[in-house]
Amino acid sequence: MSKNLTKREEDYSKWYNELVVKADLAENSGVRGCMVIKPYGYAIWEKMQAELDRMFKETGHSNAYFPLFVPKSMFEAEEKNAEGFAKECAIVTHYRLKNDETRPGKLIVDPNAKLEEELIVRPTSEAIIWSTYKGWVQSYRDLPLLINQWANVVRWEMRTRLFLRTAEFLWQEGHTAHATKAEAIEESEKMMNVYADFAENFMAIPVIKGLKTETERFAGAEETYCIEALMQDGKALQAGTSHFLGQNFAKAFDVKYANQEGKQEYVWGTSWGVSTRLMGALVMTHSDDNGLVLPPNLAPIQVVIVPIFKTDDEFEKISEVVNGLMAQFKKLNISIRYDNRTTQKPGFKFAEWELKGVPVRIAVGPKDLENGTFEVARRDTLTKEVVSKEEIVTYVSDLLDTIQKDLFQKAIDYRTAHITEVNSFEEFKDVLENKGGFISAHWDGTPETEEKIKYLTKATIRCIPLDRVEEDGKCIFSGAKSTGRVLFAKAY
Repeated sequence: MSKNLTKREEDYSKWYNELVVKADLAENSGVRGCMVIKPYGYAIWEKMQAELDRMFKETGHSNAYFPLFVPKSMFEAEEKNAEGFAKECAIVTHYRLKNDETRPGKLIVDPNAKLEEELIVRPTSEAIIWSTYKGWVQSYRDLPLLINQWANVVRWEMRTRLFLRTAEFLWQEGHTAHATKAEAIEESEKMMNVYADFAENFMAIPVIKGLKTETERFAGAEETYCIEALMQDGKALQAGTSHFLGQNFAKAFDVKYANQEGKQEYVWGTSWGVSTRLMGALVMTHSDDNGLVLPPNLAPIQVVIVPIFKTDDEFEKISEVVNGLMAQFKKLNISIRYDNRTTQKPGFKFAEWELKGVPVRIAVGPKDLENGTFEVARRDTLTKEVVSKEEIVTYVSDLLDTIQKDLFQKAIDYRTAHITEVNSFEEFKDVLENKGGFISAHWDGTPETEEKIKYLTKATIRCIPLDRVEEDGKCIFSGAKSTGRVLFAKAY
């Protein structure tokens, strides 16, 4: 199987686009700006979904589903949110087509089928959900309301890239209502921590937890918490956000509750989400010039076994041994595939599974049967070991844990080497141009300075790290007083 992937050093963007398609993750569709997620890519998303869903339910959340369409008046009710998404909206204006009498076989919009009120295809669901919550919340006994939905949303993007930015994408969005401000802030922070836990322990992607600046904040939020990851090309990627909404949506949709004294109060809200952008993060954090590299916790197939044989008799003997071995792996809940296709040669299979990022490959031929051994190859390091049949199950089980940890450590080492402190704008521009990564710099806290730096360099403030040291300094651009460093980067 010929991979012919562009090298990352030659053209990182082209490498990414080719890899997503050649590894069978996704492809462009017949609808401009929209993608088809292929079975192998969707299997990875399903593993992400299952783990996140488990984590949400463990923290007390329940799943529900809300309509795809939002009436325009309802969308406009929360002004900041509507303004924030206005340019990205897809709008339904009519509900019927009819035959074009001047062109047989063609359809046109029926002008008599105009909707009384236009419908927005949801770019996010705050409006429809908070209008629903008005009927669900009457008293303090109804709180907290902890709801999540798995859904698709539409944002009319003109420049699209598979997984990273598409007009329609899959995500989950949590929407919660609380009796107090403190509870809502606690929820926002808790969900940011859930995302960080998932990214680091499941995806093997280290993230920095922080707050967005006012300019980068979600429209309609009082505070946006985020996790920021660093890709191999030195660009940042926002891997998840959690918003403290204050009472903005409660007031816009009149969501009140009677407290224990019977007094009416507005609830406090949050919303939080991650999307199929995480698939892009996964590809760009770990993969190499040979193809995908998947952390074992996320791999749809964790182990693949490839038989090497010349005769039917050899194939039968190998298959007998392999079937017994697979039963042992399955008892340990290790996902395993026996590639017993007779239409492809072992070399083709090795290349295919390497491209698809399967963490461990086991090869077995007649000599291995004689010696009572297996050849075990690691996808992440491309190294091989010969392992005895008595030790193979334990060895591979331990190896999967090792690969998971090693991928995380490798990503941490890369990030550590690409966080650079700078103290002048010249130094800032030099690091941005020649090294990339996160740049830790003093900022005066004004949107004006933030906008000027973005205009001049295309770098944005990714976050104000939650663990930053409060220290007096001078803004690298304006020279004005600063109380601490923030992280800048070019970003996806």
